[in-house]
Amino acid sequence: MNVKHCILTICIFISGFSSAQKGGKYKLWYDKPAKQWVEALPVGNGRLAAMVFGDPSKERLQLNEGTFWSGGPSRNDNPDGPKVLDSIRYYLFNGNYKRAEILSNKGLTAKTLNGSAFQNIGDLNLDFTNLGDVKDYYRELDIEKAITTTTFSSNGTHYKREVFASIPDQVIVIKLSSDKKNALNFNAGFNSELKKNTKAIDANTLQMDGLSSTLDGIQGQVKFNVLAKFITKGGTTSVSGNGISLANADEVMILISIATNFTDYKTLNTDEVSKSKKYISQSETKNFNTLFKNHLNAYQNYFKRVDFNLGTSPASQFSTDIRVKNFATSYDPELVSLYYQFGRYLLISSSQPGGQPANLQGIWNNSNKPAWDSKYTININTEMNYWPAEKTNLPEMHEPLIQMIKDLSVTGAETAKVMYKSRGWVAHHNTDIWRITGVVDFANAGQWPMGSAWLSQHLWEKYLYSGDKNYLKSIYPVLKSATQFYEDFLIEEPTHKWLVVSPSMSPENIPQGNKGSALASGNTMDNQLMFDLFSKTKKAAQILNVDSDKIPVWNNIISKLAPMKIGRYGQLQEWMEDWDNPKDNHRHVSHLYGLFPSNQINPVTTPELFDASKTVLLHRGDVSTGWSMGWKINLWAKLLDGNHANKLIKDQLTLVEKDGWGEKGGTYPNLFDAHPPFQIDGNFGCTSGITEMLLQTQNGSIDILPALPDEWKNGNISGLKTYGGFEVSIVWKDNQATEVVIKSNLGGNCRISASNELQLKGKNTLKLASGNNQNPYFEIPKIKEPIISREAKLNEVKMKEKFTYDFPTEAGKTYILKIK
Repeated sequence: MNVKHCILTICIFISGFSSAQKGGKYKLWYDKPAKQWVEALPVGNGRLAAMVFGDPSKERLQLNEGTFWSGGPSRNDNPDGPKVLDSIRYYLFNGNYKRAEILSNKGLTAKTLNGSAFQNIGDLNLDFTNLGDVKDYYRELDIEKAITTTTFSSNGTHYKREVFASIPDQVIVIKLSSDKKNALNFNAGFNSELKKNTKAIDANTLQMDGLSSTLDGIQGQVKFNVLAKFITKGGTTSVSGNGISLANADEVMILISIATNFTDYKTLNTDEVSKSKKYISQSETKNFNTLFKNHLNAYQNYFKRVDFNLGTSPASQFSTDIRVKNFATSYDPELVSLYYQFGRYLLISSSQPGGQPANLQGIWNNSNKPAWDSKYTININTEMNYWPAEKTNLPEMHEPLIQMIKDLSVTGAETAKVMYKSRGWVAHHNTDIWRITGVVDFANAGQWPMGSAWLSQHLWEKYLYSGDKNYLKSIYPVLKSATQFYEDFLIEEPTHKWLVVSPSMSPENIPQGNKGSALASGNTMDNQLMFDLFSKTKKAAQILNVDSDKIPVWNNIISKLAPMKIGRYGQLQEWMEDWDNPKDNHRHVSHLYGLFPSNQINPVTTPELFDASKTVLLHRGDVSTGWSMGWKINLWAKLLDGNHANKLIKDQLTLVEKDGWGEKGGTYPNLFDAHPPFQIDGNFGCTSGITEMLLQTQNGSIDILPALPDEWKNGNISGLKTYGGFEVSIVWKDNQATEVVIKSNLGGNCRISASNELQLKGKNTLKLASGNNQNPYFEIPKIKEPIISREAKLNEVKMKEKFTYDFPTEAGKTYILKIK
């Protein structure tokens, strides 16, 4: 056993200068510097981001800015779409899938442009010149305070480095200090793989400016400007070539500002130099304590809303990478709560109001040619990024996605018109900062015209949590426009005369009966999305009392949509035909959208579909890429199997030591999700899944601890949000809820369900619930009866006993329920 890891939970450095608690509820910590990017620690403020490596002699901060992408304003519509659409549909309906795919690649797939790439600005390097042997090394990321700290001693001097990215001051702040005077000596410089110019403007200011890359023939047009301002106590600074040398300083504060010429997805006319300078000039008059206080107040306003505790164990004394390595074979409940909150930390740090949504890597990317361009993959990954937003009490973090959907409704209207001669708006499986909406890559991945339908669910979902009718009014035109596209695009299939989407696919899976083509008509996920989009748009129109003439039109379409089917293996069919292979372990489980994030499938009203969904997951198996594991945790939670969900959390928290490509996912040393390579959606998916294990809100009531694993015997969580504007906190002991605190923000009936009896504190009494929940935010959808294969063998759905209660609430009041 490594002696360094056998430490007390609290470790006090010998010097009076610095004391640090190793580990703790909110800390990722390590006893060695990061050698690779997936060991470095992320900080971000929604626009600026850095990965901090913590090397004592050669500190490196790798930098990103949320609007720095390759290319420039662009579109990727294929104008040949109308020429081939009818033929593609003909071939699909007649079983010639390969011919349909060939035509789709020719007439619908983008001719050259497959989207731009999110790019790496470069590095700030600090080269320390007088360090000897390093001892007592320690680095951490404190996600409660959103700050990284590195401490070590060398030649009898103790050094400390602190880094955070400030939301209010819009700069990255670095503080270098030591317990002896004149101890800081280093050279500083910028570096980047891009076309750039670096120089020292003066003895205290570094500048790097440059241009983004050209990709797919689209000229790089995004200009960037980076400034680093060095504010010293003691010592001297001097220009050294393109860098700065600092000698004999007592303390140094470095402010990093980055700006681009990006204004919006169609405009590049911001003065990046003056913008970058403005943030420096506004921050340099403030001392470190003031900047940190500003940062902490803004960050903790979000982070502190939710507290989660499963207890601790001796495993928590080890460094984070060792804890992940040992997690499957040790009892470490605190790593679960840390990983959960790390997901919330990442969302706050990568998605702030007024900025860009979190992309495939959030906002952290060290490449100019990242995997999948680090774009927005909108056939699951972008949506998964935002699954935790509302339920973990971070609604503001949802706003950048809502704004992107509004943007896409504009660019997607052109795509609908040019490619399909349709009204409304459409998006396919991928987009970027320029809001492209055409078909990306190739037909077997990209010919999925459902991006607009899935993204639109987020517009409605946000309303269910807030009940804000002004917000609903603002997004209703986007919902209505999305339905208009499918009003025109849906087509009758020849056998049953159901209205189906064609051409499409079940992302990104190729059925065994299709001769290598993914293209098909009437795929299960498409039918589920159509039901949700038309039902929810109709509901929005009724709430707002508009477009009454559209209600019968939408009702007629809903009545003609294909029902779900259960195939010969007892599985929920992925396609309209019974093509599923029980040995298929594909990472996408798109047809289970109806179970989660949708709520069309539940154990009470659709038990056959509930069982068939479970069969799908058993066929697919647990081994998968990181984000797929994240989705499966949510799905097993919705199947009310907390132990299986917990098993998948253990699979997700399996150490992947090196970045690279692979089919088996896990977690990197810095807790980033390993697809592999890194994709952030697995982090967000797991945070959402853990929430679903503890609290569900989609099936007509507030379900308390619906999928609690046996292992999580005691714990508490506070500040979670549900539909209908309720805020819920839960304490449990011996796997039973002992206290539930509910704050009602909108009033209305509260229906609560738990596995043990509860009573309401005070004068009010609970009554056993019966019939449908009268609270309109908790409506359970009524779907068509499924078609079940004669060969299917279904299992009876057995549910644990539950106690379901109703009680009236008033807006602004808090209600406490205790174990009976």
